[in-house]
Amino acid sequence: MLRLRDIMTTDLVTLDPDLTIREAMDVFTSKRISGAPVVAGDEVIGVISASDLLQFAASLPGVPTEREVGRDLLEDVRDDGDLGEPDPNDEDPTGMYFTDLWEDAGATVVERMAVPATAEWNPLEEHTVSDAMTRAPVHALTPETFVTMAADYMRRAKIHRVLVMTGRKLIGVVTTSDITNAVADGKLTPHTYVFDRQVSNGVRSSAARRR
Repeated sequence: MLRLRDIMTTDLVTLDPDLTIREAMDVFTSKRISGAPVVAGDEVIGVISASDLLQFAASLPGVPTEREVGRDLLEDVRDDGDLGEPDPNDEDPTGMYFTDLWEDAGATVVERMAVPATAEWNPLEEHTVSDAMTRAPVHALTPETFVTMAADYMRRAKIHRVLVMTGRKLIGVVTTSDITNAVADGKLTPHTYVFDRQVSNGVRSSAARRR
């Protein structure tokens, strides 16, 4: 029967726990993967998926944070040259309006837009993979595990990938796509071969062999 060593991916993409969330997203996009083991040195310390990254990013506060516009703010700005609340008929509100509205963001709109990758502007740069990953112990099976058993294990654990490890050594990854491809290619279906063999009395008979 087919085992995990027969279908696992050995050309692995692993992530460092100190990689930023944004950098991890870039890796997933460029490599076209949806998850990866997190490795520190030679030790697997967790796994992270695209869903983990998206959920973590969604939980982060937006930047800049909108402030309520008080009457005193609007009055002060109007007194400085009619730079207050934009006229509904104006297509382009003044820059001063937005600068005052979010002045607690720490830098002017122009300065922040000029350096959009700073940690202050982009909270994804403030957090690392270690903040969002699922920590060890991780879901892992041996390379000798039958594919059918692995499929049942993944279904019960409600996971889409399993690490293939020998002891603490990571040697591969198997995903639901790997198992689906194996099924589609007929690799899990036993094959029967029929061939003729010559018996001692000169009469040919058929023999079947399965694998």
